[in-house]
Amino acid sequence: MSDLLASTLRHLEALVSFDTRNPPREIGTGGIFDYLRAQLPDFRIEVTDHGAGAVSFFAVRGAPKRVFNVHLDTVPSSPAWTADPHVLRVTADRAIGLGACDIKGAAAALVAAAQVTQGDAAFLFSTDEEANDPRCIAAFLARDHGFHEAIIAEPTQGQAVLAHRGISAVRMAFKGQAGHASAENALSLSALHNAMRWGTNALDYVQAQHHLRFGGLTGLRFNIGRVEGGIKANMIAPSAEVRFGFRPLPSQDPDALHAQFREFANPDALAEYEETFRGPSLPSGDVARAEERRLAARDLADELGLPIGNAVDFWTEASLFSQAGLTAFVYGPGDIAQAHTADEWVSLEQLQSYADTVVRIFNSTD
Repeated sequence: MSDLLASTLRHLEALVSFDTRNPPREIGTGGIFDYLRAQLPDFRIEVTDHGAGAVSFFAVRGAPKRVFNVHLDTVPSSPAWTADPHVLRVTADRAIGLGACDIKGAAAALVAAAQVTQGDAAFLFSTDEEANDPRCIAAFLARDHGFHEAIIAEPTQGQAVLAHRGISAVRMAFKGQAGHASAENALSLSALHNAMRWGTNALDYVQAQHHLRFGGLTGLRFNIGRVEGGIKANMIAPSAEVRFGFRPLPSQDPDALHAQFREFANPDALAEYEETFRGPSLPSGDVARAEERRLAARDLADELGLPIGNAVDFWTEASLFSQAGLTAFVYGPGDIAQAHTADEWVSLEQLQSYADTVVRIFNSTD
């Protein structure tokens, strides 16, 4: 094991030990940030609490034009873990722990690389990515930050990802008229029946979009995640709520999709239609502008000697940097298939490769 990998694993062991699960959004300015501050004594550091567990750690050395962004919050652990998720386990080929893959492994490697280099470097660590409430990134982009390029760490198997889908989440409320289930008009009065009819229409529509293509991505991704409503089997449901989300291709207009999904509902039964979160696609902008930004990101990846991977279906905050005009792509160790799973892990080989690459990038600015 190389000294750089050993250092990365020591930092990862420490980072995993801090509970940054999100929810419950109970992350403060101490703990993990005190640890990071102590590891980067030659950096200028700002720690900012944006509320609701959103804390940013901005560290700068020298005068870099490029910022590395990593989120330190994790999803909640599940009972399926076979050991304490906050105690890192290292085997012959992998590091296992909550957040090891998504994406504390990258943060650990960045710190290890910073400690053995002296070139210009900038890190933005955040804790609200898993909350779908990007306060940290929004606050950073609203300031006079002076950066032109951003590399966002997510599990991409050590490849630079230049494009991914957008994302939108929606809450729909349906209204009905309570009554006995034996009534002749129970089928039309039930809020739940109307919600289910909407769901059938929406699913049929999404299936019909399967032929659409963009940069290796296919069709429209869609999921009905939660349906609630009703009282009991022999009562007409007076209310129902549906939570759903979709992930459009960069070439699809989210507003047009919202209009279509809303249209599938019976207007007499639809009480509310609320978009609760939206993230742009990567690259962002109209077709011409998006292509310009994709080519700029490809040129940057080539300049840094990074292998370029395929577009991905999952959303990242790289799109927010792209939307703000920075040249941005996604690059990190780990496989997205391991993210959000019990006994989450990242391969030691990818940690080593990522750390080596970051060292090379930092040294190139000396």
